[in-house]
Amino acid sequence: MIAVEKWRAYLQRGPFIIKTGHQSLCQLENQVLTTDVQKKAMTKLVGLQFQFQYKKGTDNVAADALSRVGHLLAMTTTYTSQPVWLQEVINSYEVDPEAQALLQKLAISDNDTTKYSLEKGVIKHQGRIWIGANQALRTKLISAFHASAVGGHSSIQATYYRIQKLFVWTGLKQDIVDFVHQCAVCQQAKHEHVKSPGLLQPLPVPEGPWQEITMDFIEALPKSEGYTVILVVVDRLTKYAHFIPLKHPFSAPVVAKAFLHTVIKLHGPPHTIMSDRDKIFTSHFWKDLFKLWDTKLLMSTAYHPQTDGQSERVNQCLEMFLRCAVHDTPTKWHAWLPLAEFWYNTNFHSALECSPFKALYGYEPTYGVFPTLLQSDNIDAEQWLRDHQTHTAVLKAHLLKAQAKMKHYADKNRTPRVFSVGEAVYLKLQPYAQHFVVNRPCAKLAYKYYGPFEILEQIGPAAYKLQLPAEAQIHPVFHVSQLKEFVPDHTPVFTTLPVPVDLSSLDVAPGSILDRKLVKRGDTALLQVLIQWTWLPVEVATWENYDTIKIRYPTAPAWGQAETQAGGNVSASTLPLTSIKDGEARPSTE
Repeated sequence: MIAVEKWRAYLQRGPFIIKTGHQSLCQLENQVLTTDVQKKAMTKLVGLQFQFQYKKGTDNVAADALSRVGHLLAMTTTYTSQPVWLQEVINSYEVDPEAQALLQKLAISDNDTTKYSLEKGVIKHQGRIWIGANQALRTKLISAFHASAVGGHSSIQATYYRIQKLFVWTGLKQDIVDFVHQCAVCQQAKHEHVKSPGLLQPLPVPEGPWQEITMDFIEALPKSEGYTVILVVVDRLTKYAHFIPLKHPFSAPVVAKAFLHTVIKLHGPPHTIMSDRDKIFTSHFWKDLFKLWDTKLLMSTAYHPQTDGQSERVNQCLEMFLRCAVHDTPTKWHAWLPLAEFWYNTNFHSALECSPFKALYGYEPTYGVFPTLLQSDNIDAEQWLRDHQTHTAVLKAHLLKAQAKMKHYADKNRTPRVFSVGEAVYLKLQPYAQHFVVNRPCAKLAYKYYGPFEILEQIGPAAYKLQLPAEAQIHPVFHVSQLKEFVPDHTPVFTTLPVPVDLSSLDVAPGSILDRKLVKRGDTALLQVLIQWTWLPVEVATWENYDTIKIRYPTAPAWGQAETQAGGNVSASTLPLTSIKDGEARPSTE
């Protein structure tokens, strides 16, 4: 029927014969059409002069050549090729004395008592392919089962389980252990499932009050009477603290003036100041000012805020107090800040075994509504001086006792880690700082460690200075917990860092908004914007939370653009999903 349909233009010129091996078709014209197939066939034949002619299948050789199999088959040849690696295994036997001895033994008798056998030139032991003393071939096989897509850089046990099912050789387990330990990808991409590296190293106890202090910022607070930031200053001996409110934008001179009016006028310039590497504390003005006061500035290493753990802990206490006091009216926190300072300084401190107020002044304050129950005795100046000296010695003893107790319990969850100068190590970049320090297409799938880098100097018992690339814009001193031993690999390594973008050390601000999206957080959507920073190329643009970045840079050029895009102002950081208007921002499922 297909042939009739295709050649209809030629067949309709005259009569023709249809030869078929289907005998029932010869009666098609005389049958009652009951099926769709019959009706369709007759439709194709309408208007044509045709005649069916039956031909037996045995006579219709040409038509049945592909469907009928003869009784005599032609001779065929089958060729089976061996994999390249299997041929390498066979070739390795030629220069292996142990393999040659086994081959000679197997050639004499197949019933070997050591369970060896020979199949197509391959020595097998209990059904597994035996590999001789060819270290290059062994490494190649381990790499195929570990570093390939099938291996997936699995653990030592998983890799050994895969290989031992097919291969066997002397020292198989140890070769796999060495290979996995030396794998550069595993060293850089995998987490360390060990206790925190580096034992606790408490800072020395100061000799007197307000000689050594720490300071840090609490940012991203809701605007309260124009204030959005709190500078927290804590004395390391008495734990006495001052909470200084600041307004955005603030600079190093503004912070220095507030520090002078609040701390210096009461306690004088300190001997040392411990802080993080905020751009205020690393500015030339800040360094020159305290150089005139003969104050030494000590800054934490990169990605290790635990160095100034005292300020971080006080920050938590202050945030907790404000959260309890103004959770329903968050814009009123500035009015509560003096009370928060009084509350903290008069609270019992477990390390001091008294309050910071008493540690500094030698007595407990009056609480206003509660009259003091203590008797007031007049003592002479010499007695007061002796009591004050004794009080300071007791404070230092209590702090040393607290430090020893803290170190005892902290070291239970830590492991010692020591490196030597000249040794190569990997450097860990923390996820929380990745989008500010380095430009990565996808931080979630980025390497955990980079390097290796050479150790130039040991800074204290738990910090090291590294030889970073010239283009790196991060501080080269790191805590030991951010370093990892480098095990040389069989493949070349590249001692480079991702493109660094240290925004804290540059005079940059949000220049323009390139894109925006809504990131789902529970039942609400958080607005994020893609920021191109001033003086920086578009390639290093970063996604930032809109409200957070606007508080940090309130006068940036980008906000004028933000008010004209999407047909209106963008003011809320969290919007109900049901109230998002079409066209304001594109949704994201991050």
